[in-house]
Amino acid sequence: MPQREEKRNLETIPVGSLGVIALEGCKPLGEMVDAFLVKWRAERESEHKGSLAFSGYQRDSYLMDAKVPRFGSGEAKGVINVSVRGTDLYILVDVLNYSMTYSLCGHENHMSPDDHYQDLKRIIAAVGGKARRITVIMPFLYESRQHKRTARESLDCAIALQELVAMGVDNIITFDAHDPRIQNAIPLHGFETVQPAYQFIKGLLRHVKGLQIDAEHMMVISPDEGGMGRAIYIANVLGLDMGMFYKRRDYTRIVNGKNPIVAHEFLGNSVEGKDVIIIDDMISSGESMLDTARALKERKANRIFVFCTFGMFTNGLKKFDEAYEQGIITKILTTNLIYQTPELLKREWYITCDLSKYIAYIIDTLNHDSSISDLLIPNERIQTIVAKYKNGELD
Repeated sequence: MPQREEKRNLETIPVGSLGVIALEGCKPLGEMVDAFLVKWRAERESEHKGSLAFSGYQRDSYLMDAKVPRFGSGEAKGVINVSVRGTDLYILVDVLNYSMTYSLCGHENHMSPDDHYQDLKRIIAAVGGKARRITVIMPFLYESRQHKRTARESLDCAIALQELVAMGVDNIITFDAHDPRIQNAIPLHGFETVQPAYQFIKGLLRHVKGLQIDAEHMMVISPDEGGMGRAIYIANVLGLDMGMFYKRRDYTRIVNGKNPIVAHEFLGNSVEGKDVIIIDDMISSGESMLDTARALKERKANRIFVFCTFGMFTNGLKKFDEAYEQGIITKILTTNLIYQTPELLKREWYITCDLSKYIAYIIDTLNHDSSISDLLIPNERIQTIVAKYKNGELD
């Protein structure tokens, strides 16, 4: 795959000198992405490397020095300490990194998604329109759970997208948006929602032995009707059956802002004796996911593997530890697109799926103004890795 990517990229001239700004909460991911870009561009052969169009093509780092210092009152400003004039700029931000703190009148304040989003806007404002193109890579789309109006309420995600576009952002790249239709808020601008299906399958196959990947031994489950598209895709590319749960809610009551779930009703073929993949976009508290796993175990499912793009674990890990000990879940796979606690990374039941190489491919390809369609539709790569697994060739 790397050879194919690099060969294609060499056919076009870069849009501009590449620059990457990783906001403080996204620094570790940004450094991993940068390492791939540096390596590939150092190795890449091109007869045009010495030309003006390729000026600054090979560098020791593409990360640009940018900071968001704060005053004692908690107010802040965006500062970029290098020239961004004419650059093709990629800004990475993790709006869910609650581990970041700042001083607010002598008190330690943990950064909320609002704080991270505001810092993103400060950095864009500091660019001052001097970049050739700005692409925001926001793995978890800010306010994406507030994507539609069911009462007299704010439409925060749509407002945020329109704000970014008004500030001069050309493209927004996110992962597994809660509802991709949110892009209708900015129909004339670039918006990509990327599915990490290949990385999940690779993570599972590399860590779990003895899987029989066929419809008789394995099944894909969506925990609710909203995530059907993900489950259908995985089931189709792996040649498996799928099923789904729907949440029966009590619409006469509201608890913590939501109608409480009365029961999880199952639709689909028998899961008895089968390994099951549950796929969803996020684990928040995880209650719904664990309820789904328990319901599958009651139906005599074998091993249960959970694929979730964003593992927030907002109520801690204790319930997952208990579920693992009881044999309810076998493995949980989430990505490193958002902050992961050191405790999570040590858990026996947890597999992390690294997306830094994938993001680097996307940045490298877009900088050359080439198509990323084959990166967004990974059918071929999934079939290749499954074939290797079945033949015992996967390292």
